[in-house]
Amino acid sequence: MSVPKVTIIDYGMGNIFSVASAFKYLGAEVETVSDPEEILNSSILVLPGVGSFRNAMEFIKERNLDEAIIDAVTHKGVKILGICLGMQLLGSYSTENGKTAGLGLLPNQVERFSSKEVYERKIPHVGFNSLQINEKQGLFKDLPNVADFYFVHSYRMLIGDIQGRYATCKYGVEFLAAYEIDNICGTQFHPEKSQTNGLIMLKNFLQI
Repeated sequence: MSVPKVTIIDYGMGNIFSVASAFKYLGAEVETVSDPEEILNSSILVLPGVGSFRNAMEFIKERNLDEAIIDAVTHKGVKILGICLGMQLLGSYSTENGKTAGLGLLPNQVERFSSKEVYERKIPHVGFNSLQINEKQGLFKDLPNVADFYFVHSYRMLIGDIQGRYATCKYGVEFLAAYEIDNICGTQFHPEKSQTNGLIMLKNFLQI
């Protein structure tokens, strides 16, 4: 069996070490890149991220990483996993710091939790929370009926007219927590910080 080679995209806003460590634990080879050509020559991409949507997109566009990611995913069929902010960047746009266009690999938009939606809960949404999964195959294979994952976020992706396999989570309001649409995957939570369930999901991603 060949060893999977994971390429983590470094744009200065991701918890790369912990993500890389989790994939290495699962037996993958891991490289970290910030060059468009290296992205285009990859077979498995991971886009982590923590922080500002606008700042992230500015950095990505300044270095032409956006064109490389879109080309690799849409024309070469490279599979990609967006984690936390990285998942949001795969969407159409975010309202954070004004409306900012994302990579547009799926049409869903990103908006901030409102105080009205979360009631007396605090923003950001921090801690373990449970998923509601529509199909326990692919990215969601072998997860328990009650699958908890670790979240840290103030903005969330709207569910919209989601297709494929996906999971939602509720924090006052229901939001899109994870998805697998062909070769495009995303998790709002941090699988690398979600103990056994997170490792199961990362292993599933490698095997899709």
